[in-house]
Amino acid sequence: MTALPTPQQLWLSFFFSKKNNGAKRSEAILNWIAMSTFELKTHQVGKTYSNPHFFILNKGLNSGKPLLKSCANCFVVTTTTEEVKHTLFHLSMMLQIGGFYAYYLKGSVIPFISRDDCRNTLKNSFISLINNEFQLQKHINIVSAISKKEDELQKVISKMADLKVSYIQSLFSKMQKEAI
Repeated sequence: MTALPTPQQLWLSFFFSKKNNGAKRSEAILNWIAMSTFELKTHQVGKTYSNPHFFILNKGLNSGKPLLKSCANCFVVTTTTEEVKHTLFHLSMMLQIGGFYAYYLKGSVIPFISRDDCRNTLKNSFISLINNEFQLQKHINIVSAISKKEDELQKVISKMADLKVSYIQSLFSKMQKEAI
């Protein structure tokens, strides 16, 4: 296993390279940046993490769904900062909702996503959006606002269902009392 180059080594190789492979160099730098900002591993039940982290479900039709609490079938994504964690969490949510993880599901009885497929999907999406940090934050804010509104509406729907059950129970209770 080779060690990752330091940022200084990358910049020196960028400026002093004899070949004019600008696209390959910038791709290598972006790849290094993405890989140095997060690490994705299989979660071991009972293990605790000190760095900022979140979990990604890896089995079932909801594979790729980001979670704040661990479960038996998940990966753990550890990051360098809370800001990166927040960005990657919402990026993973967008990839799962958009069905980008579903493409990589394997298995006929219980579908699952492999660690490499999950890591590469998250890494490639992060790289493609890191060039324009403003746009990325704009998209995350929009998806967060939609999710928040969705949660509020789910609570209203739940209360409406409770109201319907309560009304029906009181109606039949009243009818039973009249029958006696």
